[in-house]
Amino acid sequence: MRIRHTSGASIARVLLDSLLDLLVPASCVACRRGGDLARGDPLCRDCRIALPWLGPDVCERCGLPAPCGARCPARAMAFERAWSPVAYGGPVPAVVLGLKERGAVRLAGLMAAQIAATAPPRLWAGDGAALVPVPADRRRARRRGIDHAARLAAELAPRCGLPVAPVLVRRGEGRRGAGRQAGAGRAERLAEGRIDVAVRPGRDGRPRPAIPPVAILVDDVHTTGATLDACALALREAGADAVRAVTYARTRR
Repeated sequence: MRIRHTSGASIARVLLDSLLDLLVPASCVACRRGGDLARGDPLCRDCRIALPWLGPDVCERCGLPAPCGARCPARAMAFERAWSPVAYGGPVPAVVLGLKERGAVRLAGLMAAQIAATAPPRLWAGDGAALVPVPADRRRARRRGIDHAARLAAELAPRCGLPVAPVLVRRGEGRRGAGRQAGAGRAERLAEGRIDVAVRPGRDGRPRPAIPPVAILVDDVHTTGATLDACALALREAGADAVRAVTYARTRR
């Protein structure tokens, strides 16, 4: 199964980043200071130390620190578990936005490496398990020059030994504000039907792509879980036996 990770614009951006690495002294993506950087490392030593690791004591269902029990915000969502290595704070927003908004593709490698190094092994377990990128709004992905979830999944795949299955698409992109989560409040994000996700249809007489029996959603940040829930629901309705979610960061609300 083939996946397009970047557009022509992002390829040009990768080449430009490589040229700048040669011509301009590297600086930390978070604090913007130079000097204390290993070659090719986007974070300085101090910012690496400041990463807010979540650790093992998190709610298995929603990924928040400490078990939630009956108050778990994911108790009615379609994914069975969610996990992230770091909280969304400290240097983490600079890393996330560097990939998503500036197209700094090397950050996807950093994020994937940190996910793979700290994830519980059973997160990847299951016959036929595959990584499913959360689908991007096509217009915003073209404008940014990168599909950040697809890029993160591509970097994560060889590190966890699973294939990438880009089986989801985001619908309703022609409607003003449809599916847009950035800047929306919690109630708006959780509104039923706000995020319109579907299984990618077949093309040119070919059947739609096969749905992995164990689908592991991949995205950058887990906030309310609304997008992950919409994706999980589409996968479950299409035949997935289990859906899990892995993101680089988890907000603490």
